[in-house]
Amino acid sequence: MTHKTFAYTVFTMVTAIVLLAAGFVYYMDPLWMFGSSHAFNDVQTVIDERQQKSDHIRFQPFDYEALLIGSSRTTYINQHDFANEKVYNYAASNMSVREYKSFIEYAKQYNGKEFDTVYIGLDFFKSSIQESAAPRSLDHYIEKQNESFYRLKNTLSWDSVKYAWTNLKMSVADTAMEERNYNRENVAFAKKVPPEQIRKQTEKKIEKFKEKFYGESYQYNPEYANYLREVKEMNPHTKFVAFTTPISTPLFQAMVESGRLPDYKRWLADIVSVFGEVHNFMYPNSVTDDLGNYFDGHHFYPETGTLIAQKLSNIPEKVPADFGMIVTGDNLEDHLAIIDSHSKLLAQEKPSVTIN
Repeated sequence: MTHKTFAYTVFTMVTAIVLLAAGFVYYMDPLWMFGSSHAFNDVQTVIDERQQKSDHIRFQPFDYEALLIGSSRTTYINQHDFANEKVYNYAASNMSVREYKSFIEYAKQYNGKEFDTVYIGLDFFKSSIQESAAPRSLDHYIEKQNESFYRLKNTLSWDSVKYAWTNLKMSVADTAMEERNYNRENVAFAKKVPPEQIRKQTEKKIEKFKEKFYGESYQYNPEYANYLREVKEMNPHTKFVAFTTPISTPLFQAMVESGRLPDYKRWLADIVSVFGEVHNFMYPNSVTDDLGNYFDGHHFYPETGTLIAQKLSNIPEKVPADFGMIVTGDNLEDHLAIIDSHSKLLAQEKPSVTIN
């Protein structure tokens, strides 16, 4: 074999391997850039929700009446469970309230108009200066998307090949294998864990929240309401439906024991001052008392997300009566009095928590 023949053979083999790998990535579409959907990619690993969902919005048809935004908790709400509205779930892990504006503006750009409704999930632990003061946005992801040959470079990436292979294995098994997986309809689901593991993971979250989020470093951000107000003012024709994300009763108790109840009350009052009302799910009730509705006491399973969507869609007959209260300026003080009574009970005795 001559040097020329050898070089041509190697070049041909390398080219074939690269093309096969790129074709595999295109077929599996782990970064949601191409829209392929089939039985071998119907379980998707989370790479980076900000990138994946933004790619989906930019490169696929995007025409929605409503937007749902929030942190990882909100990712577990099925966008198809909202009645009478076509909703897109643009929630992402660890989303800061400072990011909401850029997410809405980006989605509006590709929707071609303001949304009729924006469902905005709010987490109390994100109300501190530590968790909400730093300016954050989608700018970094937009800059990446605007780079030349963005999709081609991602298609030829070895990391993309590995993600595609992971998705293939999970799709063949047809089951969630991670804390959060998606299907091709942008619906998140989670691996089910046994009761004892739920208890252990809840204990770890309580310890983490007491130390990192509810502890001495916590300081309520006095600009929190202004961040929300800016989002609302930039979307004057949009109806905002604000809701709080429900944490398990033991985690709520940890908040009370950490002395954060006055901050929680201020948080609710700030939300009401901006939006006029808030659907509050974050207090002890029959759903939050059942640890089986969570896999770590912090993140609820999608079934609970369905209850939230139904309550926000005004289908109360499908939701436990004590799950979710609409708080307005008129009933805020009464609602806070109810929270006070719950908190006193928590201080006197351990909550009655089950795992069903």
